[in-house]
Amino acid sequence: MSHTYALANPIAKILDKNPTEFNRADLLKIIDEKQIEKITFHYTALDGKLKELKLPVSNILQAERILAEGERVDGSSIFKGLVDTSLSDLYVVPVYRTAFLNPFDSASLDFICRYLTHEGQPASFAMDNILQQASDTFTQNTGFDLHAMGELEFFLIHQPKSNIYITSNQQGYHAAAPYVKSGEIVDEMVRHIAQITGSVKYAHSEVGYIESIRSDLDEIQGKQAEQIEIEFLPRPVVEAGDNLALARWLIRNIAYKYDCVATFAPKLEEGVAGNGMHIHMAIMKNGINIMAGADGELSQTALGAIGGLCKYADSLTAFGNTTSSAYLRLVPNQEAPTNICWSERNRSAMIRVPLGWAKQSGLGKTLNPHDADYVDKEGRQTIELRSPDGSAMVYLLLAGITMSADWGLNNPESLQLANDLKVKGNIFKNKELLKNLPKLPFSCVESSQVILEKRALYERDGIFPPSIIDYMAKLLLAEKDKNINRKLIDLPADDRLHATRKIMHKDLHRH
Repeated sequence: MSHTYALANPIAKILDKNPTEFNRADLLKIIDEKQIEKITFHYTALDGKLKELKLPVSNILQAERILAEGERVDGSSIFKGLVDTSLSDLYVVPVYRTAFLNPFDSASLDFICRYLTHEGQPASFAMDNILQQASDTFTQNTGFDLHAMGELEFFLIHQPKSNIYITSNQQGYHAAAPYVKSGEIVDEMVRHIAQITGSVKYAHSEVGYIESIRSDLDEIQGKQAEQIEIEFLPRPVVEAGDNLALARWLIRNIAYKYDCVATFAPKLEEGVAGNGMHIHMAIMKNGINIMAGADGELSQTALGAIGGLCKYADSLTAFGNTTSSAYLRLVPNQEAPTNICWSERNRSAMIRVPLGWAKQSGLGKTLNPHDADYVDKEGRQTIELRSPDGSAMVYLLLAGITMSADWGLNNPESLQLANDLKVKGNIFKNKELLKNLPKLPFSCVESSQVILEKRALYERDGIFPPSIIDYMAKLLLAEKDKNINRKLIDLPADDRLHATRKIMHKDLHRH
């Protein structure tokens, strides 16, 4: 293959190979040619963040051993409370396709790693391994591949640089400079994420804007906040998980470089849009998207997947909405859903079917009649789950979504669910409809109860270990936020605002 584009993966350019074809000899060539001083391993811990291990390289034999064998880590520290200290040693082994040149250290060759046990098998409790097993099971059971993409929203918080061209509250959507001041930083984020993952679709300013944050935290008090979204292209679901984990790491590091704070916290201020992390999914057969039929309408496969998402929806909050502030975002009359339903092009529904070019194609020729015909052979239709937010445990959320699609395609009742829960128009204007639609949990405590009640949906086929379900339930229960919105409403106005901000800001860097 030939790489000529500026944002192509630099390693792929040098090797003239697709990353999926990288082998050990290729990577040793990179180490030699780029005068690499260290190999850096990255791996996701139980807190959802990437950890790292730096391995200096002084000779070819050492480099080859690192690539071929990986290294040891203390699992009882990385998976604290889940792995016993008496059985704590784990291997971390690099996934070659994830190799990238570290943008913050030109002498480092970096990898995403997987955890293996002392027996050399994937550690069943590691979140990325759970996703891999869910993906493998989906393909085995259906004969299809599941692709996914995330919409990563975050606030970029910084000292105000100027008091001119101020953006109005809730008016930041797709705003351009000079109304948005963070363009240079976002450009750098997009450049590095695109080069490393090869799967950035676009970036833009989002709705949320706070001129001066009020907080008890010195880190953000009095600073300006601009909301940004970076959206990805669909990729095999395991790769999509790696891309989101890497992107959050890159975004934080680039923000820090510019003396800014990047936060994915679900909510920063009352009356200001929160940070969602919507997930799109597409089902593929032999590389072709099969979410739409020949008539451009949703296929039975897509409807089955929607039914599966509806079946799993309330329990998915255990992985997609893991802090109290998540349930200050999931409130009625916002673009964050509270009811289990789906609709076409409707942002008040939990599942949205976005425009997908299934009925239209070659639109450029409509405005440029002299252009050649264009046919997209792969297809682009997706379905979008709108409930998750920035507190999500990415790999576990994607694993749960994968299992929901598997259930939906293998249980005929999923089509009836999809039929029963389809809605039209703004659901919050139809009180009778709202009364009959099933609801998402209203707090972490309620979400904890739901995941325990429905754990069999996740533990089937041995995909989610019982210890992970127990851990997440305990984590959610510890938020002690039962009836959180009702309690806040009962407070005097000033007390409510202060209490709300404490809840919102306590998890500024949670995941």
